[in-house]
Amino acid sequence: MHTDTLQSRLDFLREAEKLKDVLRSGHTSSGRPESTAEHTWRLCLMALVFGDALPGLDPLKLLQMCIVHDLGEAIHGDIPAIHQGAHPDKGAREREDLRHLTRMLDAPLRERIRSLWDEYEQASSPEAQAVKALDKLETILQHTQGMNPADFDYAFNLAYGRKYTDGHPLFSALRALIDADTTRRMVGEESPKPPPRGT
Repeated sequence: MHTDTLQSRLDFLREAEKLKDVLRSGHTSSGRPESTAEHTWRLCLMALVFGDALPGLDPLKLLQMCIVHDLGEAIHGDIPAIHQGAHPDKGAREREDLRHLTRMLDAPLRERIRSLWDEYEQASSPEAQAVKALDKLETILQHTQGMNPADFDYAFNLAYGRKYTDGHPLFSALRALIDADTTRRMVGEESPKPPPRGT
């Protein structure tokens, strides 16, 4: 690979690093606001963990789509789901931000990343639909285990993303479990904790 190509890809990675500082409305279990990069990491992990229950889907494409699905947020940040109705141009803005972010890449890689993002945004393939569902599930899962503010709107999560999660038995089953945790949080009960290490 030519040195100029290597340099341009490093420049892209330097700009994409901004995603580590883009904060979301959810919080980690220790109470720290989570970043979009952290959300993306666990979304990738979910695709890996549940990939064997999604026969016929391309596992590499799933992971690639998970990685790029929120890249545009590196420029102008995240709009929490609860506020997205007030921002009908969210997709177009993220697409433009992604174009800016990938501008320095060599054409084949630039077009691959943009194509994956477009496919995700339009939910135009089985892989994109699966990533859409996992994206919603990861978000509400985080909300069930995060140390969120006292006025956090858990009720919103019970309807959030059903368009994507209700269409497949795996996602419906996961949704039922996570919704039960959401309901517990709404009434002030704690969600189940992971088992202690080493068990």
